Parts: sequence; structure tokens; C-alpha cells
Amino acid sequence: MEEQLIQGIKSIDTSSLVDKVESNLIELFIQNNYKVGDSIPKELELAQSLGVSRTVIREAMLRLRLMGLVESKKHRGAVITSPDLVSILEKSMNPKILGDNTLKEIFEMRLSLEIGMADFIMERVTKKDIVELKTLVKNEPKISDRMIFQIDHEIAFHGKLYEITQNETMIKFQRMLLPVFDYVHTSGILGKYPANANFVSHQELVEIIENGTSEQLRNGMRGHLANHFGRIFDKLEEPALKM
Repeated sequence: MEEQLIQGIKSIDTSSLVDKVESNLIELFIQNNYKVGDSIPKELELAQSLGVSRTVIREAMLRLRLMGLVESKKHRGAVITSPDLVSILEKSMNPKILGDNTLKEIFEMRLSLEIGMADFIMERVTKKDIVELKTLVKNEPKISDRMIFQIDHEIAFHGKLYEITQNETMIKFQRMLLPVFDYVHTSGILGKYPANANFVSHQELVEIIENGTSEQLRNGMRGHLANHFGRIFDKLEEPALKM
């Protein structure tokens, strides 16, 4: 009878309590105007203040460390830190463990990002950047205007565009997304290659960056990426009707 009773007892789920403590700690830091580098009270103090065990506090603090909100400093204990959002995402950005729908959405996100950064490129590009871009496209194969994705040239050329934005978060983001972009491109998740007579090459993009406007660069980048959009929407160009 006693054995049956013990077997029937379910373990207590403390996850909801840890969730609450995690939220309470973040709220506590905000209310007390904690800044990056400020020391956090000891685990025992936090446990007494929140009325929970040190084990719960320790687990909640571990979560905050994994989020990059807290780190341990020698002789100082736990302190507030500024999380590296891209690095946190990068830990789970393995294309082989992500679902097809998530991979497709990440693919779409990169396309949107590259079209949207035209203003930053046009505002911050220098003569030296133009020279470097021209060197990059000069070294590309002559048929590159008909090839929708060559990983080496994509990394070099588009990586330079991100560098021109001077936005470190976007630069890190691009490096993180490239393996996903390449995986989706070759995995068969998307449709077949659409025919695109209006493809805009890297060379043409450089000409726009040197002499054009932000709006022209946005349109040019849209044309450069149009093949990928066609694969996402499965809008393959129909063959011309014979008269």
C-alpha cells in the first residue's frame, strides 16, 4: 500500500516558479535602474527578498547568464552585462536542426534585410569602398550575371555591403545567416530556379552605389535577389506563346 502511494506521487514541477523568479529578477533590475557593470545582490539576499530557495534563484540566474544579461566577474560576483543578441541566436542557428518552415523564414528575412539597408550603404559608402567593390566584381566569372548563387562571391560581395553600413549587429547577423542561406539554397526546400531576364548583377549594383540613389539601389537589389523571391513564391516565368 505504502509502495503504491509513493509510486503515485508526482514530482513537483518547479519550472513555473523559476519562470516567475526570472521575470521578477529582470523587473527588479529595471526598477532599481541597474546599468551594465552594476553588481547584483548575492543569491542568499535574492532568495530572502523573493521568498524562494537559493536553488530556484540559482536556476533563474543561470537562465539570465545564458541570455547574456548577467555574467560573473572575479572578486565582484554577478554583474549586469549587455547581451550579444547575435551570438545568442548563433548558438541555435544550425540549419540541420531547424525545421523547414523556420529555415525558409530565415531565408526570407535575409532577403528583406539586404533590400532594406540601401539607405545606410548610400549614406556611408566611401571612395575606398567603391574601389574595393569594383575589385571584387572584376574577379568574378563573366557568367556571374546568370548564376543566382555562388557562395564565395556572395560572401565577399554582400559581406562588403554589410561592412559599408557600419552597423556591427547587421555585419554579425550576415555572417550568421550565410550558412543558413546556402543550406536552404541547396536543400530543395524552395522551388526551382525561375527564369529572370531582369537579373541585376553585382557589377550593376556597384554602378548604382557609385552614381545612383538609395531608391535605385533598393530596386537594384530587389532585381538582384528576384530569383530567390521567385523560388519562394513559386512564380516561374511561363514560356512565351508561339504565334
